[in-house]
Formats: sequence, structure tokens, C-alpha cells
Amino acid sequence: MSSASLSDLSNYFADQMGLHFPQERRRDLVRGIEAAALEFGFDSKERCIEWLLSSPLRKDQIEILASYLTVGETYFFRDKHTFDALEQTILPELIRRRRDQDRRLRIWSAGCCTGEEAYSIAIQLSQFLPNHADWNITILATDINPDFLQRASAGRYGEWSFRSSPAWIKDRYFRKISGSRYEILPHLKKMVTFSYLNLAADTYPSLINNTNAMDVILCRNVLMYFAPAQVNKVSQNFYRALVPDGWLIVSAVETSPLLFKDFSTVSFPGALLYRKFTEASKPMDVVLSSPPLEILDAAWLKPAGEVDVAQPTSLARSAKFLAGLDNAPSFVPLEQPSELESPSDTYETAAELKREGRYTEAAELLSSALATNPKNAKVMILLARVYANEGKLDEAAELCWRAIAEEKLDPEVHYLLAIILLEQAKNNQAKHCLKRALYLDQNFVLAHFALGNLHLHQKGYKAAKKHFEIALTILRTAGQQQPLLESEGITSARLIEILETLITQGPLRP
Repeated sequence: MSSASLSDLSNYFADQMGLHFPQERRRDLVRGIEAAALEFGFDSKERCIEWLLSSPLRKDQIEILASYLTVGETYFFRDKHTFDALEQTILPELIRRRRDQDRRLRIWSAGCCTGEEAYSIAIQLSQFLPNHADWNITILATDINPDFLQRASAGRYGEWSFRSSPAWIKDRYFRKISGSRYEILPHLKKMVTFSYLNLAADTYPSLINNTNAMDVILCRNVLMYFAPAQVNKVSQNFYRALVPDGWLIVSAVETSPLLFKDFSTVSFPGALLYRKFTEASKPMDVVLSSPPLEILDAAWLKPAGEVDVAQPTSLARSAKFLAGLDNAPSFVPLEQPSELESPSDTYETAAELKREGRYTEAAELLSSALATNPKNAKVMILLARVYANEGKLDEAAELCWRAIAEEKLDPEVHYLLAIILLEQAKNNQAKHCLKRALYLDQNFVLAHFALGNLHLHQKGYKAAKKHFEIALTILRTAGQQQPLLESEGITSARLIEILETLITQGPLRP
């Protein structure tokens, strides 16, 4: 096999999946392709590579490749310093701030592998909130590898997954199902939602896949395997997905002032985390320098007798990862024009600010526009989206109601209100709004999709399948290039793949 073909394939995977295979990881790439070729029905890896490079990857093909090209190795409460920061500072602060407000917490484990990290968060929250059922808690866990997601959803683990956690964790939060296998307790399993997401190619933040308005995002030991350009893109998307003052947690080898320049750096004992401070809330004592070398060194130090097969034996990988970022494209902030010539200029500028994650500035522009024209439903809807991405759900819902008063026959605003109500756990009201949207536009694909998901969540499998099949029929009839109403960048082709998976797998499968 020529080095040129491997180089082309590495670049292709970097674009399609975010995975980076530099020269020193080419053996991993060859092994993965050799295994995947057999599943794709090829008798040689060369023919498989030629086929892969001939067209864009479908979701099912990405899933197969991911199962061979990604290697998951994690355990409960991995990296004690990170979980100490969560336990001692981050979660108590969030709970204190939200206890007398909306009692809402949103945490995302991006690249969740087999689920140990997400369940560790659920365990921590159950310790802080014995009444967690009275809270609206979202723990979203996503991965590109369907095998990992299946194992994570099952919630069953062997002794190796508990190698860094105290014995009482296993005794208190798991039940023994065999000699050396344990299953997490049902109330903790229900706290976590596992979902497929390709960090390199999928759209986020988005109300559709529930990746907006996050309080905490954990993405550890994932970005080190990404191509530099994709790392930069993911970092910007995470920034937009966090609410003001939200936290981003990466591994020690992934910390970089270049990569996370939009964030403020906050030091904890043994850990360096990132925070999306607003200018008004940024404290004077935030550490803005790059991580000291001793923090990176400390990440590889283990107590005597502890072995972590997932970690390299040196800082070589960290050095190469950080060095590769020197060539990553820089993020150029949007320059706001000094004078806006018309209301449409104001709206378009605010829309661009929203796309860049500059929600405060967007909200200021839109609020000013509403002060001039209080009945502008278009501005209300955009401001509602901005507030929803900031986690200001009450304000967002109020704007939707105001917009509906002005534009009762607009299905989009009924749909947007429904999605906001779903985030507030007001499912019955959300269902009514989705039905209203479909009454106004029976071909509103995402309203069918959302209503199907709501029925699925409520175990109404027959109704869920009906709405999914209607959405699939509409998409196939319209064609995959047709723009989707309210899609936030999700393509028809991608939604077809999601719907086909929902219909053929899980409780809806024939």
C-alpha cells in the first residue's frame, strides 16, 4: 500500500470524522482498515480504500469505521483532580445559583466512550441532590462509536472500570449481576441520555440534538486524536454551546492557550479548566497564562502499582498535539459595523453574532430593535433563540408567546416554543405546540421528528414510529438537497440517516 493512499485516507478521515492519523499512527490506520474492509465486503484493504475515497461517508459507514478506528479506555472518576474541582467548586456553585431559580442543570460528556464519565457525573449529582428528581437535569453523553454507546446504555461494567474509584462507589451505586460484573442502579441510568454525535461533521450547538445551553462540557482525551483544523472548529462550537459562565473540561494534554483562546483559564489544584466568562462577570484573579509544565507532567504520574493502559508513557503525544496547533486556522471575531443602515442590517448582524456565539451582543442589538418596533415577530423569534442558547428559557418562551400573538399562523414559532418547553420538561404543553405547528404545516419535518421523539420518550412507540415514518416519507419525496425548515444546519441526508436508525433499531425495530 502506497504512503500516498494512506495520506489521502488520513486526510479524508480528518475531514469526515475528525480523526487524525499522522505518520506515527499509520499502523493503527492500517489495522483498522484491514478489519473494516472485511465488514464492508472487500477482499483487500486497497480496494476498500479506493471505494472509501470515491464518495462522502454515510452515517452507517462512519459507525462501522469508528468501531475499528477508535479505541476506548476509561474508568469511573478518571482524573481525581477534575472530579475534585467538580465536587468542591463547580457543581456546588451551579446548584446554589439554580436552587431558587429554575432548578435546571445541563452537562455534556462529549466523546463519552462506554459511559463511565457520564455515570460518574450522575453519581456526583445524586450525592449533592438527594431530591434530584425535583430538578430538570440533563446529562447528555455522545460518541461516534455505536458499540460504545450500546455498552454505555446497558450500564454494565467489570472490575477494571472501578480501578480508580473507592470501593463504596461500587457497593452503593451498582448491583452485582455476576461474579465480576456490575450494573449501575436504574435511577442513575435514567439520568443519562446517550446519543450518537460526530463532533467533526454534525451541527452543534442545536436545539434539535439538545447540545445548546450547556453548563458544563467534558471532552477529555478526544481532541488529541483530531486534526488541528477540526480541533479549532470543535473548540469554537463548544464555546457557543456553553451558557455564559459555563465550563469546558479537557484533559491535561489538551490544554492550550492557542486552542481555547476564547475562554478564560481557571486553575485548580492539579487541573486547569476553561470558563466562558462574560466581560461583566470575569473575575480579576482568573489565570490567563498557558498551563505550567508541571501540571502536564503531573497528569502522567500514577500511584505505585496503578496502571493506566490508555495513557502514553511520555509527553510525546502532548508535545505533538500542541505543536500541530501552530498551523491551525485562527478564529477571526466578527467586526460589528459602526453604523447600521436599516432594520434588516440590525437583524442580519444579530444573526451573525448569534452564529459566532456572541449572545450578549446579539441580545443587545435585538432588544434595541424591539424597543423601536415592539411588534416585530421576526426579531422576537431570533431573540428567543439567543435566550434559549443562553439558558434563559423563561425569557425565550415569553418572546415566543409574544411572537405568536403577532403571527398566529407561523408554524416555526410554535415549533420553537415547543422545543423550549421540552427543555423546561413541560411535555404536555410542548406536545400541544407541536400539533399546532403540524396543523399549520403538515409537512413540517422537524415538528414530526420532535413529536416522534416525545412519544418515544413517553413509551408511545406506535405514535412515535408513525411520526418518524411520515418525516422520512416527506424527506425522501422532497430530495436530500431540500433545505429543512428550522434545521439549524442539519441536512436532509443526515436526518434521513437518523430517522432510519430510530425506526430500525431500539424499541421501534420491526
